Amino acid sequence: MASLLGRRVAVLVAAMALLAASQARAAEISWRVENPFRLFLDPADTHLHANTWRALTEVEREQPIQSAERVLASLFPRGWAEAVFRKTCWDEERNQYGCKNNRNYFNPTSHRVIVTLEAAPELEGQRCEWRSTPLQGKRSAVPKVTTAPCGMEAVIEVPYPGGARVSVRSEGPPVAEIDIAVEDILIVGLGDSFGSGEGNPDMPVVLSRDRSIDYGRGPSGIELKGYPTRVGAWKQIGDRKFFEQNARWLDQACHRSLYSHQVRVALQLAIENPHRAVTFASYACSGAEVTDGLFLVYKGSEWVPKPTENSQISAVASAQCAPNDAPVQQFPVAYQLDGKVPELNNLALRRCGREEARRIDLLLVSIGGNDIGFARLVANAVLADRSTLKRLGGWFGHIHGIAEAQPAIANLEQRYKSLKRGVHNILHVPWDESDRVLLTAYPPIAIMADGKTVCPDDRGGMSVYPEFALNQEKAREGEELAEHLNAVMAKAAKEHGWTFADAHRPLFNGHGICARARGETTSIHEELRLPVNIDGEWTPYNPADFQPYAPRTRWFRTPNDAYLTGHFHVSDALARQLQKVERLLSFQLVLASTYSGAFHPTAEGHAIIGDSVVIKAREILKKYQRRQLP
Repeated sequence: MASLLGRRVAVLVAAMALLAASQARAAEISWRVENPFRLFLDPADTHLHANTWRALTEVEREQPIQSAERVLASLFPRGWAEAVFRKTCWDEERNQYGCKNNRNYFNPTSHRVIVTLEAAPELEGQRCEWRSTPLQGKRSAVPKVTTAPCGMEAVIEVPYPGGARVSVRSEGPPVAEIDIAVEDILIVGLGDSFGSGEGNPDMPVVLSRDRSIDYGRGPSGIELKGYPTRVGAWKQIGDRKFFEQNARWLDQACHRSLYSHQVRVALQLAIENPHRAVTFASYACSGAEVTDGLFLVYKGSEWVPKPTENSQISAVASAQCAPNDAPVQQFPVAYQLDGKVPELNNLALRRCGREEARRIDLLLVSIGGNDIGFARLVANAVLADRSTLKRLGGWFGHIHGIAEAQPAIANLEQRYKSLKRGVHNILHVPWDESDRVLLTAYPPIAIMADGKTVCPDDRGGMSVYPEFALNQEKAREGEELAEHLNAVMAKAAKEHGWTFADAHRPLFNGHGICARARGETTSIHEELRLPVNIDGEWTPYNPADFQPYAPRTRWFRTPNDAYLTGHFHVSDALARQLQKVERLLSFQLVLASTYSGAFHPTAEGHAIIGDSVVIKAREILKKYQRRQLP
């Protein structure tokens, strides 16, 4: 009996060993998309972000975009986008998306995929033959063959959307086989300066270590002397060499940046799934409204030689139809809602046919602030002298008080209804999939850490111009209006079936425009004062050492920050034409410290917003992926 039992045990052990051996010998193919974020032409630029994300700890991955931004800021003192923004599929000459390698950006026919043979140690040192056969089309299609060392990666072209059957062999029959189909999702961004990334140029201005500049006399005859200025061989503000040293943007006219939370959300969704590719296009533009911007042509916040000829909605429709044209159609009354939105009467928009248009998987929207004059309210809380605010009218609009903004909020609800119609009828987002539209809330600008107190009267971060000083009472009015705006946005999202992302709002408490580091710090990144050159010496630090993208307690650009980062100026001729101002030099200073992105989130602020939005975005994608499963 003992002997019989021993034999059975021996047979069982042998069988298990055989099973383990067979499992050990079972080779398999792993694969990933070579460049999952298709906006970037160079896969290495995408891999930088993917590798940064993979290196994060589990805790850091709870806020992956902010954590990654902090790591990248430590590696690239002037920001990671400076080396990337000129290598994208955005064509600034034509004001549209398109890749220099002539591949169809919006409707790809294939993707490059990296394949690897796993668990095949017996083939180490040999060459493998990879065969790729389309899963759709003629069954007699000739396989595409690629050879590479068996232990190394190989790159194959996989048809889209049909996919391919991929096999690998060395000598003899295939040792592994897999069906590969890339999931390519289209993410589109629409909106205003909070969607474009205003305040965060891809290439910030380079400040001189030695040179300073004077801006004449300001209010009450105050001398504006010893200011930081840009490098270069320019002789005076506004000459050609001065403008050659401008800050640079992915889209110069719209101040659209790779630091925008819309870009960061799409990028994060691309790098966290190896089998996914993201086709991304944002048309968000600083200064845009639902009317002037989304529906009507708006040429942006900075002059460029060839401004866009399309509204944001028309631009998206054209992209959906690419490489074919989206014809212009007339809509006499469809979007003016019986006169409630008169600006949209006799509207002309491009529209791609429903059958021809590529489906939008996610539509990221940041809009509404400019519609109620929110930027002007912020300016009203900062500018002590209303005369300067009036001179800024052409740049910031004409609403500057709480009373003037109240009617605009009521009108905004109607504008959101018009946008709902446009999203479904022009961009073809199905009515029963309205939650693919993701409306993003605006973060609070001046709320302190307790979530209640508004920033006090102060000039911290605003010493760039004598008239700048934060007024607590006016700031409180602005925050009350911001709360009202947030409620209107939440209501509109609920009524229209949109997804509303607002989890980031409380995170900004204590990180607003007046935020300071706790305790003693010698970090110039936390410094709120503007460097000034007095008798040849810079104080409190040399402006050339300013790092726009270093992590800070404040997640908004102060006027001082904006001056040191964007340094926006216009030609004297343009200033005279638009503003009719006498003190042109001092007016240039006002523009340089406001129009350069003051009161907008920093790159880290955008990362915080992105982490809030990406959670909602994942949920939406998972929902519709489940619907598609057999």
